[in-house]
Amino acid sequence: SLALLDELGAKGKKCADLWAIFQLFAPPGKLPFLGLKVGHFTDPKALTGCTILLLEEGAVGAVDVRGAAPGTRETDLLSPENTVERVQALLLTGGSAFGLGAAEGVVRYLRERGLGFPTPAGPVPIVPAAVLYDLGRGGAFRPPDPEAGYLAAEAAREEVAEGSVGAGTGALAGGVKGGVGAAGYRLEEGYAVYALVAVNSLGRPFDPRTGRLYAEAFLTEEERALLPDLTRYRGEEEAYRYPFLPGQSTTLGAVVTDAPLTKAQARRLAIMAQDGIARAIRPAHTPLDGDLVFALALGEGRGVDPYLLLRLGAYAADALARAIARVVLLAEGLGLPTYRELAAGEGA
Repeated sequence: SLALLDELGAKGKKCADLWAIFQLFAPPGKLPFLGLKVGHFTDPKALTGCTILLLEEGAVGAVDVRGAAPGTRETDLLSPENTVERVQALLLTGGSAFGLGAAEGVVRYLRERGLGFPTPAGPVPIVPAAVLYDLGRGGAFRPPDPEAGYLAAEAAREEVAEGSVGAGTGALAGGVKGGVGAAGYRLEEGYAVYALVAVNSLGRPFDPRTGRLYAEAFLTEEERALLPDLTRYRGEEEAYRYPFLPGQSTTLGAVVTDAPLTKAQARRLAIMAQDGIARAIRPAHTPLDGDLVFALALGEGRGVDPYLLLRLGAYAADALARAIARVVLLAEGLGLPTYRELAAGEGA
């Protein structure tokens, strides 16, 4: 009815006026949820590391994989039709396939604390993981191992650092320094949605013709103060040609909410959040990357109505796009070219 359309339109306008809970998420920043902690292990010499989302009380988990070259662990169990509902941690790691071993350290950390899926022999920790390729960028070959994963879990706090840390230590984003970024929003119902991303993309996060970030429009006023002066930027046409070797790129995202989503709804949240990658990086989801997004729901899993899920997904995509923009604004070079240097006309 017209009355219903008017009501939905009013709700949409009110939701559009909501303010971001992470206005200037400069490290360290406070996480919006009880029950979620983030930890990093950073190896500045090898230019690699790993990042853990620790969920000691568990969370409903899901994943959506759009890249054609993913490297993952325990993602099949996240499918809505499969048995395990909740995960105790999520690992994003450098080191390509070698880095998957870091998950064993996270499993050990959780087992020591009696956390995991209940079985007759005791709890079995569920730790899905995904990797990005950062091999050969540092001064040593030292992919994250079980000890790195354990140390990241020990370091997990309710505050999170961004920039050239953890899984983003050796990351590159379309030829400039990548890293880890975060952003989030709170809806009028009181639920929050939060995105954490490790950007190691084939595509650029900026328009090569103008130098402007593709996701610039999603930044808050305070975040826009971080944007560089582009008067000396030397532009070029986008030809979608990549002189660097293919198969070395991936953007790993995680979106978290405290809304009580079912497993199928968490999958829909991950699917919608993928749009944030496409808004912030061009191209995305290519044959030469492993782009994926995990979704985690901290509630008890009873489900929400479709209208609330729609808005959560829309804001999850915005948060992921904004987090990607924050990555390139906050990244330190560590010997690799940065977006700020490129903007100053120093090349990439």
